[in-house]
Amino acid sequence: MAQDRQAETAPDTGAEVARHAAKMARIKAARDRMMATKTGEKGLIIVHTGPGKGKSSSGFGMILRAVAHGMPCAVVQFIKGAWDTGERRLLTTHFANLCQFHAMGEGFTWETQDRDRDIAAARAGWEKAKELIRDPAIRLVLLDEINIALRYDYLDLTEVLEFLAEEKPPLTHVVLTGRNAKPELIDLADLVTEMTMVKHPFRAGVKAQPGVEF
Repeated sequence: MAQDRQAETAPDTGAEVARHAAKMARIKAARDRMMATKTGEKGLIIVHTGPGKGKSSSGFGMILRAVAHGMPCAVVQFIKGAWDTGERRLLTTHFANLCQFHAMGEGFTWETQDRDRDIAAARAGWEKAKELIRDPAIRLVLLDEINIALRYDYLDLTEVLEFLAEEKPPLTHVVLTGRNAKPELIDLADLVTEMTMVKHPFRAGVKAQPGVEF
């Protein structure tokens, strides 16, 4: 066993080093050829969906990237408006000059228990979203949990799709998060990621915790 471990950790011979270098050189050349063909630039429609954790977290990660590049951006929250989240604190306290933050929701649908109120909040959020997306100075807009509003028909799906297809400025990125993204939205999008839930502490009785969930 000791000899086996020594064999596993022994330094590569000169021939092995040369083979590895040649292999990596071939991969790099192929990669460079592929990258040379990717010269297009456009504002993307990006969807983060699925039952797993990380949809909003990924969207806010993109917002922070935009901030780091000095790109004006904006967030419209359709559901979690009443939550005191870490993302909201950070952006409104330190980066308000680069990122507008609009919390339009009033909580999850089972908390409000008022469909008309939920629809009104979703409509107000969508009107603000359209205003922000139309502004060519804003480079990235995060529509957090809009997929939930679309799932429950609080917003008209056709209206949302037509606006994104016809009125979004060419270089503006729009990120739409939430479970159960509509198939039509997935078809329209340029980039779609589905988060898969493998294991979650909530099922073991662990509550949502600051810094992880909000």
